[in-house]
Amino acid sequence: MGVTINAIANLDREKFFWRNSANVNLQWVKLDDKNNPADEEGFGNTTDVFTINSLYGYKLNKNFAISALGEYRSSIANNFNDPGYLDLGIGATWTPIPDMVVVIHPLNYNFVFADNDAAYESSLGAKIVVDYTKQLGAVNFKTNFSTFQSYKSGDLSNWTWTNSFGYTLWKGIGVGFEFGLRNNNQETLANALAAVPAITPTPTFDNTDNSLQSFYLFGLNYAF
Repeated sequence: MGVTINAIANLDREKFFWRNSANVNLQWVKLDDKNNPADEEGFGNTTDVFTINSLYGYKLNKNFAISALGEYRSSIANNFNDPGYLDLGIGATWTPIPDMVVVIHPLNYNFVFADNDAAYESSLGAKIVVDYTKQLGAVNFKTNFSTFQSYKSGDLSNWTWTNSFGYTLWKGIGVGFEFGLRNNNQETLANALAAVPAITPTPTFDNTDNSLQSFYLFGLNYAF
């Protein structure tokens, strides 16, 4: 069972714009590890995503603006803010069409909040966000790609890509599908360091396989 929430609040004026969005995706699955007779019964939290961002831009012309972006990502059902990621940066925003926003911020600092200092580190880098939202009659579609590229090391970089699709059947009620991908070396290393029994040799960025994270959810939705 699961729930996903997408919220958008945008303000567009002649000289500036202010775009805000939030995404929450929570899922619980009843797992049965046949190799572990002592595993916990009941539902376990398998997907825990919370993202909120705010983009302000001062327009230079119809398609380009000087902009500032704040984006926070974490989990909320378990281990809130451990880890948590806060991106703050400035640069430019390009809006080639009304439904598409491309953010390029070469000056961005990625603050990482976590109890495990051995796996997580804050750094300076570049932030790139591509967001496309479209509504065609009863069909709603949204795709968002967000990446931080660290100037210090590629192991401190990360990216997330989420896609949402909704079809309204009656009075805002319909069916929806959401699919997401994420790549984060720091989270992979932290999981390896926390593994029980302990892994030998001691996990590092060089000897840990950085697997791609993914989630999907299909069910009823409501749009308003």
